Amino acid sequence: MTIDLKTIKHISKLSRISVDEAKAEKLAGDLNSIFKFIEKLNELKTDNVEPLTSVAETTLRLRGDEVKSENIKEEIIKNSPKENKDFFVVPKVVE
Repeated sequence: MTIDLKTIKHISKLSRISVDEAKAEKLAGDLNSIFKFIEKLNELKTDNVEPLTSVAETTLRLRGDEVKSENIKEEIIKNSPKENKDFFVVPKVVE
């Protein structure tokens, strides 16, 4: 697939980005080199290759669920803009 100046100008018009002639030529060359690289990647035989989530084959370390702070409800509630002993009250945002 190759990109010509007409296609670059059409894309710039659709995206409402002004591109002058010099930038359009450079952009066409850059996009064409990207598409050539993609075509090379498509030639690779990946039939027996399983997909990876990472190149480093590691597993996440699990940690136990531990309660680090107990009974801090009063400390949290006193930061509320309005006084209330059960809930954190904030100004109304949606009407």
